Amino acid sequence: MQSLEGIKVLDLSRTLAGPYCTMLLGDMGADVIKVEQPVSGDETRRFTPPTWNGEATYYLTSNRNKRGITVDLKSPEGKEIIYKLVKEADIFVENFRTGAMEKLGFGYEKIKEINPRIVYTSISGFGRTGPEKDRGGYDVLLQGFGGLMSITGDPDRPPVKAGISLVDLSTGLFAVYGTLSALIAAQRTGKGQFVDVSLLDGQISLLNHLATGYFATGKPAGRMGSAHPSVAPYQAFRAKDMDFILAVANDRLWKKCCEALDWMDLLEDSRFIKNIDRVGNCKELVSIMSDRFIQMEYKEIFETLDKFGVPCGPIHTIDQVLNHPHVKARDMIQEIHHPIVNDLKVPGFPVKLSETPASLRHHPPLLGEHTDDVLSELGYSEEQIEELKNNKVV
Repeated sequence: MQSLEGIKVLDLSRTLAGPYCTMLLGDMGADVIKVEQPVSGDETRRFTPPTWNGEATYYLTSNRNKRGITVDLKSPEGKEIIYKLVKEADIFVENFRTGAMEKLGFGYEKIKEINPRIVYTSISGFGRTGPEKDRGGYDVLLQGFGGLMSITGDPDRPPVKAGISLVDLSTGLFAVYGTLSALIAAQRTGKGQFVDVSLLDGQISLLNHLATGYFATGKPAGRMGSAHPSVAPYQAFRAKDMDFILAVANDRLWKKCCEALDWMDLLEDSRFIKNIDRVGNCKELVSIMSDRFIQMEYKEIFETLDKFGVPCGPIHTIDQVLNHPHVKARDMIQEIHHPIVNDLKVPGFPVKLSETPASLRHHPPLLGEHTDDVLSELGYSEEQIEELKNNKVV
């Protein structure tokens, strides 16, 4: 038994934020039906390179645990298929531009007429209200618009984006949170609701202490590389053989750090006694520490600090972390049987549930792979399905 077993999700989303949301719902047991346009499908099927046996890894990563169908959303017959699916669905997810669903006949007002208890999750770049609501949204655009790029990178170099699609992925997580909250309410009241999730809103939320810090001081945070505006030393350093992270988050840890490394001169230096002093004199402190660390091997630094409980660790490359024994022990690398990609490996579900664990039941569907099955479940005969195919509706 899984936590969302018996819940049906109609997924009209594509690219990343929406598919990531619906994949997580599928991981928790929901029956997710992914609807794509005939022939073209989800645009991430063409986000290449890289590919794995001809399949785009971008698509493969966020579309497991779904059944895939193709439907021409503009045709009357295609609309009828969607309306039949809506009657049976608990959740409807879309991430089209503002107004597109209404033009197609799948706006919230129409959908809730068909199924008043449905949770309708709408993901967009800027939200469905406000002066920017009609603008399209992509991860890198919102990393810039939402302030993330202004605080990412070294202070003497141009802004850079985060290495992952942070805005898209975090928005997908927020969408799961909002969708499940609305689902719980719907199960109590019998009434669904409209869940408006935007890339920008999620990014503003993630600004967190930097946003409140601005309101407190009137000064926006800037780029600090790997350093922290409120804690020091809390950043990357270079050892003789590799880069590593040192996270001295408070005065207690600073004392332990200096004692472990026998840096009593720094512990007694008035410029560095309290965290507020270290932040104020961060450049001088980092310069001194960097000169000392560069003379030492990482293993020596780590083992010395680890004995004293000072947080310190390597800066792994992607291959190093994915092959780390701890990552494997946490079941964070999963293999999925796939008809084209042998031994497909993907990141696992990040939350461990003791009684209703997530599972990987379905490979990312081939384009339209389950169209016949889903239409049969809706009552379409073999002859009707064949006719829909001949008319290019599915």
